[in-house]
Amino acid sequence: MIRFGRSRIDHLGLRSALADRLLPVLVGAMSFLAALAIAGTLAAAVLAAHWQGGAAGELTIQVPNPEAPAGGATREAAVLGVLLTSPGVTNPQLLGQAQVDRLLAPWLGPDVAALALPIPAVITAGWQGPGTPDALGAALSSAAPGTLLSTGAAWAARVATLTASLQACAAVVLIIVAFIATCMVSLATRSGLAQRREAIEIIHGLGALDSDIAGRFAGRAATLAVTGAVIGTLLALPVLFWLATLAAPFVNPGPQAGPALPPGLWVALPMLPLFAALIGWGTAQLTVRGWLRNLA
Repeated sequence: MIRFGRSRIDHLGLRSALADRLLPVLVGAMSFLAALAIAGTLAAAVLAAHWQGGAAGELTIQVPNPEAPAGGATREAAVLGVLLTSPGVTNPQLLGQAQVDRLLAPWLGPDVAALALPIPAVITAGWQGPGTPDALGAALSSAAPGTLLSTGAAWAARVATLTASLQACAAVVLIIVAFIATCMVSLATRSGLAQRREAIEIIHGLGALDSDIAGRFAGRAATLAVTGAVIGTLLALPVLFWLATLAAPFVNPGPQAGPALPPGLWVALPMLPLFAALIGWGTAQLTVRGWLRNLA
């Protein structure tokens, strides 16, 4: 029975059978795509949480005929009074005519006043109360019938649906990348086995264990996969920072906005070489052991 020692002597000629050029390049390309997919998933989650938090807590109130009397005051004043005294409502603000004109300009044109249309008063506020502001809507309608209360809940639900779709697409990309990487390692291992067939048959016939031969191939495949994954991950970092720069104004509006990668990405990226090593090692093990069983 022959067992290989722990020396670095390449008894099976694996350095030529599993060359250190093609496989690392292919694994590096797969790692590059995987890094982008993971970053896209995490960035979508961060953006969705930011947008959902802002949209779900915003209230928009439209008061038709704002100057008409209602309970000793104008309808506009009555609605503002309810908002100021309602728990959960924060920072109610009546938009000025110029602000309303800017909001309506895309639909009615820049000169809204010239159209002589009855424009409702628009009030914005924040909502920090529990649940939905259904009771607030009823109170506003009671103070000024016809008042419309809109929330960002529908927009937040659409954002959540979009985020789930993007994350599902990223998961599919990661599965495809892992599958392609497995196929590449398997093909490279089979190519190496074909090149060293005679030597392996002789050693195997002399009593070398399947685990030793498979271990040699698996170690070589894992080393090449890790090398490629590290290179691909490092090459992805500049692209990720560039994309983070483009997305920064959407997360932190203002002149101080700068690129920032999601914290979870700094945990996920170092895991890519580890997963690449596991794929290389496990695929090579299964491929070599299956090949050796066919020799019997």
